[in-house]
Amino acid sequence: MTKQMGKVAFIGLGVMGYPMAGYLARQASAVCVYNRTSAKAEAWVKDHGDAPASVSSASSPGAAAADADMVFLCVGNDEDVRSVTLGPEGALASMVSGALLVDHTTASPALAMELAQACAEAGVGFLDAPVSGGQAGAENGALTIMIGGSESDYQRGIPALECYAKKHALMGGVGSGQLAKVVNQICIAGILQGLAEGVHFAQQAGLDVDAVVDVISQGAAQSWQMNNRANTMAKDDYEFGFAVDWMRKDLDIALRTARQIDAKLPLTALVDQFYGDVQAMQGGRWDTSSLLRRLTRRPG
Repeated sequence: MTKQMGKVAFIGLGVMGYPMAGYLARQASAVCVYNRTSAKAEAWVKDHGDAPASVSSASSPGAAAADADMVFLCVGNDEDVRSVTLGPEGALASMVSGALLVDHTTASPALAMELAQACAEAGVGFLDAPVSGGQAGAENGALTIMIGGSESDYQRGIPALECYAKKHALMGGVGSGQLAKVVNQICIAGILQGLAEGVHFAQQAGLDVDAVVDVISQGAAQSWQMNNRANTMAKDDYEFGFAVDWMRKDLDIALRTARQIDAKLPLTALVDQFYGDVQAMQGGRWDTSSLLRRLTRRPG
């Protein structure tokens, strides 16, 4: 069990942040939350009113971060991160010197460097710490966290990270966490396209997809995506999970970064185009396993 922490703030209560903040409420002495939609923050406070921590919500990111030992972010993209951290009502405007800012958003490595500089000027520590594991991982406290920053800041953050992580590791200096998340998304995109083609082939061949997956998932083809998505793909069910819109945002980061470092990502670029096809089918909010839908061309 992690040792109890002092006051923390959590900014961004989406499908990931909502349960992550809940795990912090089990260990911190106080948790103050902020969400752009205030009703979501109020609901979180109500849901966690019996937590060991004192829980509250704030009307701005800065108000939530005031006097907090650690501030956590989990929002949508680079601009969302800037909007809740910088400026007169941003978290950094009220964070005390010596506090720690942890960004769980999947954002660009360049933004991580920008935030680290702003934090250094404010005397605040910083970790870029994107997560993997999806909504289920957040709800079960079983996320994987890839971290960039200093060893000392990482050590300070460990008690909090262990509240909702099954695995966390320091990848290197600032930006390294985001770079590692790029690797994660590249691998997932390729696996999902292969899985979509495999399921499609099985269907066209008249095979029982569930039976095939039950066998091959015990061999070299096994993956998290196969174990958790093959059956729902076979049922043409995509109204859940990690949205295509968010995956395209992540793959854009991957492809832009690849150009900067001269990395070759031909498959990633191709799968990104395929996700564009899914968006054109009005599937932007479908789960990323919906790559199969563009092969079957069934309407939504």
